Amino acid sequence: MSEPVRSRGQIRRLGLRSADAVVARCRDFCHVALRDWGWPAPAGATELTDEEREYAVEDVLLVVSEAVTNACLHAGGPTELVVRLVPTERGGTGAVGDLRIEVSDPSREVPAFRPRGAPGQPGGNGLIVIDRLTRAWGAVTTETGKSVWMDIPAPVPTPAPEARSALRGGPPMEL
Repeated sequence: MSEPVRSRGQIRRLGLRSADAVVARCRDFCHVALRDWGWPAPAGATELTDEEREYAVEDVLLVVSEAVTNACLHAGGPTELVVRLVPTERGGTGAVGDLRIEVSDPSREVPAFRPRGAPGQPGGNGLIVIDRLTRAWGAVTTETGKSVWMDIPAPVPTPAPEARSALRGGPPMEL
């Protein structure tokens, strides 16, 4: 197993020439990078629970899946995946850093929300998922197509029930 990253910021790039199992390849590539970097934070470095850390990684992998799938369905397939670890600006969180995910493709058409389909029918929700799981996202056109970028902040620990109660000014609610 690799050691977590110790330097300020890292970049991993995956060139994509084939559409064969491209979503799984991109998820695996991203997962390895997150594990190597110790993202979102090494165990014990923050107050994040193991469950919160796992959920944060799964959210990133879902964003990657949706972005790569969108490139496959609407833009001729992805040509490159870039995963960037950006040093966090929030002091004292213990987080390794925030993430920027970039998926490039040969189309110059910028992604836009589509009207929702019929309930229970697949499709039309990729950008909604990306919008909800990222701090910000957008697209930059290039001479060879475009790059869709997504910024994902390192998670902040969920306060314990007692701390949430103190923030609200009352005792914890029994469920």
